[in-house]
Amino acid sequence: MNIFKQFYKSIYSPKDIATFRFQGIGKTILYVFFLTFLSILPSIYYLSTMLNEGIESTKSVISDEIPGFTIENGSLSAETDVPITIDKGDFSIIVDPTGVITTEDVEDEDNAIALLKNEISVAAGGRIDTYSYSMMEGLNLTKADFIEIVDTVDGMKGIIIPVISIFMFLVSSAVSFIEVSILAWIGLLLKNLAGRSISYRHLWRMAAYSVTLPTVFFTIMSALNTLVPNSFYINWFVEIIILFLAIKEIPKEKTTIES
Repeated sequence: MNIFKQFYKSIYSPKDIATFRFQGIGKTILYVFFLTFLSILPSIYYLSTMLNEGIESTKSVISDEIPGFTIENGSLSAETDVPITIDKGDFSIIVDPTGVITTEDVEDEDNAIALLKNEISVAAGGRIDTYSYSMMEGLNLTKADFIEIVDTVDGMKGIIIPVISIFMFLVSSAVSFIEVSILAWIGLLLKNLAGRSISYRHLWRMAAYSVTLPTVFFTIMSALNTLVPNSFYINWFVEIIILFLAIKEIPKEKTTIES
């Protein structure tokens, strides 16, 4: 059975998942990589979209709407006495030479880049990264320099997006293998509850396919940009139930009674 047919059957059939326990470990590992790639597709799409839109918005805003500024000796100075926030729908640009706006304020933004008094903060998808100007010794950056940097990043999109995507895939793959391994260990308890005799290596193969349904569900939710409350617990609950149902599909060993 090819990997795509296995994928389809793993969505709804614990009985088929039980039969996959006999296949080679190499094919199962390939399946985990396949599921991982599928799960990060929405993130890669939003990364590409955000990068493209963010670069264009940033260039336009810096050129036309942001006052002149200079970053020198670890501090920001600008031709304004008040913080400036420019909202571009899903993306915001903040310039604050006064020190009023904090990193916590930037974190409240969905997607934003903020030039603060002593640091630059970048918020994206609920995560924030902050870099102090003092870390970049000898930094002397003006508005014109910043526009030039944005143009350079724009020209490197074809490299940046694949590199970040590969990094996301590698990290997500490691997490997926850990998740499958933990689920297989839980399977050792489930097999006792079901009264079945099955080794860990077979449970690992079954666990790899038991994560299919929740992976598909959360991938769809991610594609729709929809937050699922208690997603961690829902994910594990569904995986455990599917693995348990698959274990129950394994025939019990026949016992012989000597006369």
